[in-house]
Amino acid sequence: MWRWLFLLLGALVLALNTHPAQAVTCTAQAHDGNGYTVCAVDMAQEDLRLFLNDTNDVPFGQFGQVNTMLRAKGQHLSFAMNAGMYHDDRAPVGHYIENGTERMRVISNPGPGNFGLLPNGVLCIRKHRADVYETLRYVEKKPDCTFATQSGPMLVIDGQLHPRFLVDSTSRYIRNGVGTSDDGRTAYFVISENAVTFHEFGRFFRDALQVPQALFLDGNISRLYAPQLGRADIGRWMGPIVGVVEDGE
Repeated sequence: MWRWLFLLLGALVLALNTHPAQAVTCTAQAHDGNGYTVCAVDMAQEDLRLFLNDTNDVPFGQFGQVNTMLRAKGQHLSFAMNAGMYHDDRAPVGHYIENGTERMRVISNPGPGNFGLLPNGVLCIRKHRADVYETLRYVEKKPDCTFATQSGPMLVIDGQLHPRFLVDSTSRYIRNGVGTSDDGRTAYFVISENAVTFHEFGRFFRDALQVPQALFLDGNISRLYAPQLGRADIGRWMGPIVGVVEDGE
C-alpha cells in the first residue's frame, strides 16, 4: 500500500513540475559568416495572429502596446516581429487581412522600392497552417486567410532565389523575413544579427532552413520580441505586427 502511495505522490509531483514544450522555439544560427535568430512556430499548436490597430483604430506601433491589450484579456505574446512595409501613417503598403476582414487590397503591379521588386508575396495564416505565396499565385488560388500581410520582395520562390538578387550586392541591412514549410505546419521567422544582402538572406532560407517559399518583411527597422531569449527590441514605430498569443499573463 505504502509503495503505491509513494508512486502516486511521485507521479503527482512530476505532473506539477512538468511544463508543456514551447511550440515557438527561438535559436541562434550561423550561415556563410552571418548570424541569424530563427523563431520556428508550430502551427498545429500555436495561435499566430497579425495586429495593426487598437480599439480606437490607432496603430499599436510597439510590441508593448500589443501585450497591454492582450493582458487585459489574460493573454500575452510569446513571440512577435514586425510584419510588412507601411506608409508614414503606419497603414500597410500592400494587402492586409486581420480576423478575416480585408483592410487593404492586393497590390500586384511593379512599383518603387523593395515592395515593388516583383515578384513579391503574401503571408497567409489559417487555422493550423501558414503559407507564403507569390502574389500572382495568391490571387489565382484565393486562399481563405484569417490573417494575411503582403510584402516584398520574395526571397525564395519554389526553392529558387529571387531572380533580381545579386551575389556582389553592397546593399546591407539588418533584415527580417518569414519562410514556410511545404506542408504549412511550420513558419520560420528570421532576423539577421548583422547587416546582410538580399542574396545572403535568401540563401539562408533556401540552404539552411530549406523552405520552398520565403518572403522579405523589412530591413533597417527589423525588430524581434522573444522573451525566451530575453529580447524585446524597441525603436521606430511599426505598422503590422505578427505574433503568437498564449493564455496567461
